[in-house]
Amino acid sequence: MPDGNVNKLSCRTVCQIGLVVRDVEKSARAYADLLGVDVPGWIITGPQRETNSRYHDKPTDARAKLAFFQMDNISIELIEPVDGPSTWQEFLDTKGEGVHHIAFHVEDMDGHVAMLGDKGMPLAQRGDFTGGGYAYIDSGKKLGVILELLANY
Repeated sequence: MPDGNVNKLSCRTVCQIGLVVRDVEKSARAYADLLGVDVPGWIITGPQRETNSRYHDKPTDARAKLAFFQMDNISIELIEPVDGPSTWQEFLDTKGEGVHHIAFHVEDMDGHVAMLGDKGMPLAQRGDFTGGGYAYIDSGKKLGVILELLANY
């Protein structure tokens, strides 16, 4: 529940950098080779009935293949869009592969979404995952990159 007192981002530690890629398996192999680590497995996000995904405030069947590299201080997320309209597919279609977002953990998701909207950075996509939720904020024009808010429920 929003407390109504959010007026700035409550977390100052970037927890994740997300990259949109055309082929998550190929990209995961390339990053694993560069980092000298094992190739991580990948997962596919759940369907809309499980994730409650919304893109530009409309339900979406957006799905993606994801692979994660847990570094000492940050997670690198590789994202391959595979279904439905999404901020991931929009990014790939308009910009190609690259840095899609930087992510922060927040306590008051609704309060942060409202505060960022008031600052001219509206919600682009939102959904749930096991144990939490995410919100992508359309902050590219103001900040040069999408912000992702992550919350544990």
